[in-house]
Amino acid sequence: MMYRIVKKRQLNDSVTLLEVDAPLVAKKTLPGQFIVFRVDEQGERVPLTIADTNRDAGTVTIIFQHVGRSTLMLASLNEGDDICDFTGPLGTPSHLDGIKRACVVGGGVGCAIAYPQAKALYDMGAKVDIIAGFRSKDIVILEEEMEAACDNLYITTDDGSYGQKGFVTDKLQSLLEAGNPYDVVIAIGPVIMMKFVCKVTEKADIPTIVSLNPIMIDGTGMCGCCRVTVDGKMKFACVDGPDFDGHLVDFDELMTRNAFYAEQEKDHTCRLLEGGELHA
Repeated sequence: MMYRIVKKRQLNDSVTLLEVDAPLVAKKTLPGQFIVFRVDEQGERVPLTIADTNRDAGTVTIIFQHVGRSTLMLASLNEGDDICDFTGPLGTPSHLDGIKRACVVGGGVGCAIAYPQAKALYDMGAKVDIIAGFRSKDIVILEEEMEAACDNLYITTDDGSYGQKGFVTDKLQSLLEAGNPYDVVIAIGPVIMMKFVCKVTEKADIPTIVSLNPIMIDGTGMCGCCRVTVDGKMKFACVDGPDFDGHLVDFDELMTRNAFYAEQEKDHTCRLLEGGELHA
């Protein structure tokens, strides 16, 4: 069975949105879950969080950054093209029941993962603030979608080219100091961003959920690659997560593990682009 791309949208120079015909996945998906794709039979297995679903149309939306061979190959496909494998939904859905007031914090392409969390809460009647952080204006994504999924949207940029100059933690700190009574903060983005969001919320004693993105292969807990340390215990992000209590996560260990193959990945991607081997 192949999975057809029914919509393609370029969000910025390095981030692409694809809507994929996958009715069985769309039927079962809940916020926080992910899929694993393979572009072709020789491809590697790559996890991507599900950004949205349309159960009536039977489609699943994924948003991804072009960072290696598989995502570059996926980005080279167009509407009408097929993806070999599109397995899901995987992972434990987010536990959102009972939340009345939330602040959802997204960083960069992590906003694609934060958006469905915010949308689900907003649709459930919760009061939702979103803080979306980017390096600069030219890489801002999903602004209209996030605006429609919250009561207040705050955009920050590192260089001040759009929204408020500074980091998401700066805006979060100011909202907390203003007395906003959040039941929970949900932080999704670069590991270093999630770490420092948790430092802010820990001081304010606000429960904080993070979505972790360790190296992953099978997505079913068998390979053990996605292990993370939470409250001193080993967990598998693919089956125990990807959501975890941010105040209990060993972020330093996670950053070290995520960087294991950074040099090899960079070298391979450079050779791939220089050699024009996207469809090899």
